[in-house]
Amino acid sequence: MQIAMPERKFIIEVEAAKAAEDGKPSMGPVYRSVFAKDGFPPPIPGLESCWDIFRMSVEKNPNNRMLGHREMVNGKHGSYVWLTYKQVYDIVMKVGNAIRSCGVQERGKCGIYGANCEEWIISMEACNAHGLYCVPLYDTLGANAVEYVMCHAEVTIVFVEEKKIPEVFKTLPKTKEYLKTIVSFGKVTTEQKEEVQKLGLAIYSWDEFLSLGEGKNFELPVNKKTDVCTIMYTSGTTGEPKGVMISNNSIVTLIAGVKRFLASFNETLNEKDVYISYLPLAHIFDRAIEECMIMHGASIGFWRGDVKLLLEDIGVLKPTIFCAVPRVLDRIYSGLTQKIATGGLLRSTLFKVAYSYKLRGMNGGNKHDEAAPLCDKVVFNKVKQALGGRVRLILSGAAPLATHIEAYLRVVACCYVLQGYGLTETCAGTFVSLPNEQDMLGTVGPPLPNVDARLESVPEMGYDALSSTPRGEICVRGATVFSGYYKREDLTKEVLIDDWFHTGDIGEWQPNGAMKVIDRKKNIFKLAQGEYVAVENLENIYSLVSDIESIWIYGNSFESFLVAVANPKPQAIERWAKENGVSGDTNTLCENPKVKDYILQQLSKLGKEKQLKGFELIKDIHLDPVPFDMDRDLITPTYKKKRPQLLKYYQDKIDKMYKK
Repeated sequence: MQIAMPERKFIIEVEAAKAAEDGKPSMGPVYRSVFAKDGFPPPIPGLESCWDIFRMSVEKNPNNRMLGHREMVNGKHGSYVWLTYKQVYDIVMKVGNAIRSCGVQERGKCGIYGANCEEWIISMEACNAHGLYCVPLYDTLGANAVEYVMCHAEVTIVFVEEKKIPEVFKTLPKTKEYLKTIVSFGKVTTEQKEEVQKLGLAIYSWDEFLSLGEGKNFELPVNKKTDVCTIMYTSGTTGEPKGVMISNNSIVTLIAGVKRFLASFNETLNEKDVYISYLPLAHIFDRAIEECMIMHGASIGFWRGDVKLLLEDIGVLKPTIFCAVPRVLDRIYSGLTQKIATGGLLRSTLFKVAYSYKLRGMNGGNKHDEAAPLCDKVVFNKVKQALGGRVRLILSGAAPLATHIEAYLRVVACCYVLQGYGLTETCAGTFVSLPNEQDMLGTVGPPLPNVDARLESVPEMGYDALSSTPRGEICVRGATVFSGYYKREDLTKEVLIDDWFHTGDIGEWQPNGAMKVIDRKKNIFKLAQGEYVAVENLENIYSLVSDIESIWIYGNSFESFLVAVANPKPQAIERWAKENGVSGDTNTLCENPKVKDYILQQLSKLGKEKQLKGFELIKDIHLDPVPFDMDRDLITPTYKKKRPQLLKYYQDKIDKMYKK
């Protein structure tokens, strides 16, 4: 793609590179955002904690709409109904007093389990008010994960969506050592009350719990910046989920960085902004964004929980800020391209001409809203209206966004389309691409103006942070970095070295200062829906299938499922073929769809027995009768798999499986 603009550099060097020494790899220079060349943004006066974010916003914007959901009218979902900041504050105070009256003390652990809703945020703010550790719980951490997290974090009280109460009951009696109180976001049945009372626990409906807090007035503790406000559990590479401790300071610092970042292109969040809440609040991406919205007195509207109805909710809410994971944007892209393809020759031609014209204008250095105003008004306005008509910023995160989708949306969405990168351990925002910079397509942009970043060489993978094209493990330093893994100092020391958090992702600096994520240091990767897959662990499990010799599993951030290449045991598949009336030698049997289905069934059966998650099940397989060998450079002398070489060798098979 030809870009007419002269290239600008959006990072500055603040520390020199370090050569390899004492067995430590070399490290590239330390860079920070050009928007922080005179230092990181100063703290916002009076803002010490997450509670201050909400408290100060209530003082400033008491009557602003804060939290809303779609009201049921005659059995149908109607308009959004809202609670103001002051109304939410009053409920938060009742909930906080009720929590304390249950005997929960400062720094107690409070679980929250359920879909995004008003009660989720209210429970979270009650934790913030009383200096409690908020511990989000969610299903996709895997079998028994809710039980593990509740025990590991020592959760004493849990707020739970009505339909998730049976899942909490499954954790009993193991969690009973710590758990004393269950609070439903809705109602509680008589049977549930009886069951819990037998175990000596208390359970309340939402309304009952609010009544418990009426007339009580517990003193609020002084929350410090260094205090942990939440423990977010994230999937471990092979073992149990890890509890990422995030301090008040991390979130407060992030908000200041986001403010400085937006100011760099004359944008700001304000009390008129509206945000659609559908990405899980249990993950840091949405939590961080919603804290930013609350800070500015903006409105947060909750979806109905069905991705097929998301666009309808957006149409009613008319948000101004839209955050998404690539899977959602992929769905929007597919819907748009399908509509255009089936809209007749005239409409299709008009769209193509308008698209080419606007893209040429943007590549020539024009801002998105100045590149082709007439095309926006006549052709692309329908796309804008599909997202409610008011979206001015789309932010994609959690997994890489395909470059062709990012490029397409930048032209047709009539708003800024940005891609970001961060981890739970870095409080989400770490790198974000800049608007109107077409040469940042396919990258995650420069660092936010509140962190330092550098690359560390990974010699065993051939990545050199000091080469002319610097590549290496992305390392991050700054106040947004986590306080450590809860009760796992050993794991903390592995990734947090001399204040630098080692992300495990391999990055490549671009000439303009943007970062491109190109690989993963360890054998763990993320699927398109944002779920991590610890591939070695899965291969160890699937190798228990007696009919296969060896298996290599593959997935990437642009696909939502796993595929595999396996070496079957010749005797095993020949025996099965004979018993099932299928003829042929080992080579022809490996190509036979019936044999492939049989092996897939065996893998699937084992996966379910081992309680693997849905995205960890293998959806398609290629059978190679020739075992992985050193002759083809597929394994090391110690029989370890060479993953890049395996991908290169089987690339056409992988492509066919994903196309199919």
